[in-house]
Amino acid sequence: MTEPVERCQDVLKRLQALHPKVIDLSLGRMQALLDKLDNPERSLPPVVHVAGTNGKGSLVAYLKSIFQASGYKAHTYISPHLVRFNERIVLGGNQITDDALAAVLERVETANAGAPITFFEITTAAAFVAFSQYPADVLLLEVGLGGRLDATNVIPPPLLTAITPVSLDHQYYLGDTLAAIAGEKAGIIKEGCTAIVGPQLPEALSVIDLRAASVGATALACGREWTAGACPEGLKYQDAIGTLLLPKPGLFGAHQIANAGTAVACALQLRKRFQKITAVSLAQGLRKVEHPARMQRLITGPLVDLLPDTCELWLDGGHNPGAGEALAETLKEWRDRPLFLIVGMIDSKDPRGFLSPLQPFAKTIRTVTIPDEANSVAGDRLAAIAQDVGFADAASVDAVSEGLREIADRALGARVLICGSLYLAGRVLAENRCPPPIS
Repeated sequence: MTEPVERCQDVLKRLQALHPKVIDLSLGRMQALLDKLDNPERSLPPVVHVAGTNGKGSLVAYLKSIFQASGYKAHTYISPHLVRFNERIVLGGNQITDDALAAVLERVETANAGAPITFFEITTAAAFVAFSQYPADVLLLEVGLGGRLDATNVIPPPLLTAITPVSLDHQYYLGDTLAAIAGEKAGIIKEGCTAIVGPQLPEALSVIDLRAASVGATALACGREWTAGACPEGLKYQDAIGTLLLPKPGLFGAHQIANAGTAVACALQLRKRFQKITAVSLAQGLRKVEHPARMQRLITGPLVDLLPDTCELWLDGGHNPGAGEALAETLKEWRDRPLFLIVGMIDSKDPRGFLSPLQPFAKTIRTVTIPDEANSVAGDRLAAIAQDVGFADAASVDAVSEGLREIADRALGARVLICGSLYLAGRVLAENRCPPPIS
């Protein structure tokens, strides 16, 4: 009998061939398949639906940690995965097993009967089947792309929606203005639901407010109904009810204050239903959060061993101009050591927009073509873009390991940051033999 992991790989490969396009935003194919599966989306635990350009994954990670610290069982759905597909579907705190994953994938494949459907759509349907079969107190559901026409948006009105910062990304699919993209993200706001809105530019916030008003929803926005900022204790959160002083979030980076604050706003809004959420469990959740490849320091492993002991190796999956600006805020605090960058990106992104905010903080950048990724920007093209935006020493290398070896010869006491893509981050984690935690 075929091993479960091989069954999963085989069916995932077949599902990737069902539609000629990787992305084709529509709800019709998804709804038709769910009808054949007896509509598992109607039997999900209460849903917190999360959209936005940057910070979605971090927000889900914080909320998962807060719910666990409060004694609740949370399912989570994220994308993309870093090392194993199972990371996308977490059932009550544990990645779906290979046996269970193979079963739900084969079930949706049989129900779909070869009809055209995108990979994300059919695997989201499989996730809904899994989530409907395993009891939990809450489902933290991350949008894949956009919101209005995303495969996750077939669910009934959720318990809560959340929209993290919106910026320019995926313009080919979502529109070429901030207002258009915000409109797509805001499409997850449904009648009567409260939306927690993270920090936004005024143009995006006005569109989100308009959507909320049009469907009779309430939008609670950062900087208006609530605020979150750094303080000596860590995080200061304020709303109409009062002030909370909480510890510094467990995820590194200046931008994580805003992500953690958005999670606190969500948790407090849900506290009437989830009464075990307290100031103590909020604090514990923020401290104990885990989220690989988000300003993650790599401590051990083969790639770490390529650098002198005096060097630090960091990994981040941010990949768009907004993520570049957020990274730059963190790099402002890193003036104590020289910084070297190793970057790989997907060709649907904006390399110039991502790299430009980073240029003031590093002279040397090495670029790579992401291994086994057909949509990777070629390393030499990325190096040319890096030179064009002002990096003094920009060149391509064949592999991350080659870049690290080169840097090791000249970077005593430096920090090395590998960034530009979650796909690259996944390859790095696999090569460094430190896959994401199971729970």
